[in-house]
Amino acid sequence: MKWKLRKCPKDKVYTMKENCPVCGNKTLIPVPPRFSPEDKYVKYRIELKKGTEINC
Repeated sequence: MKWKLRKCPKDKVYTMKENCPVCGNKTLIPVPPRFSPEDKYVKYRIELKKGTEINC
């Protein structure tokens, strides 16, 4: 099992546990996905971030 640093989205507390030690909520891994220059979905993520709709 890989051990990664985890973060509680509510309390902004870092831990290595599945649940936050402060509030008990489920923690998330705050690592962004890897970048790939051949990413075929980049235009959809950019448009989603801008808030506009893509016409296919």
